Amino acid sequence: MIVLYTILLGMALHYGVMLKECIRHQSVARYVLESPHVKKFFDYIQLPNFDISADAAATFKELLTRHKSTVAEFLSKNYDWFFAEFNSKLLESTNYITRRQSIKLLGDMLLDRSNAVVMTRYVSSRDNLRILMNLLRESSKSIQTEAFHVFKLFVANQNKPPDIVSILVANRSKLLRLLADFKIDKEDEQFEADKAQIVKEIAALEPRE
Repeated sequence: MIVLYTILLGMALHYGVMLKECIRHQSVARYVLESPHVKKFFDYIQLPNFDISADAAATFKELLTRHKSTVAEFLSKNYDWFFAEFNSKLLESTNYITRRQSIKLLGDMLLDRSNAVVMTRYVSSRDNLRILMNLLRESSKSIQTEAFHVFKLFVANQNKPPDIVSILVANRSKLLRLLADFKIDKEDEQFEADKAQIVKEIAALEPRE
């Protein structure tokens, strides 16, 4: 049984390497993204075997960051189901590594200029804001830091929907305390400047009708 398991594990990792090499080609990446099988990545990333889940996560990241125009088109067309799965299965996973990798990937996607339309839609959702605020409260500094880079997009959005403003105003004191205590391990002038700007924006918010 152990020998069979080892063989199957080796095959899974071998095919994972092959897939990563194939999706370096844009036409193959588009084919994979348009296939219904792309949804299986959300399950593979959650598998209990670390080697397989880590390989699936690495392939998923490659698929969603390499070919920018293809990814932007895919995310625009498949926004609803994709981010419903991404949020519930990855960002809200009980697995620390899954949450850490996923919030980093989310930031990479939303901060890419090619995905500006998708980013604006994502940061206009109160459910997404709730998830990010929970991630900001994580004990892990790595998750907190990556969550901050996404959270700041909600605050910096100059066309915030009223319900986003309401949530930020209702949680203003907690957010300002959290940000005041939020430090990163290395000195980073850009991070401090971003944090100061976000604090200023939150402090100045007024409820909208």
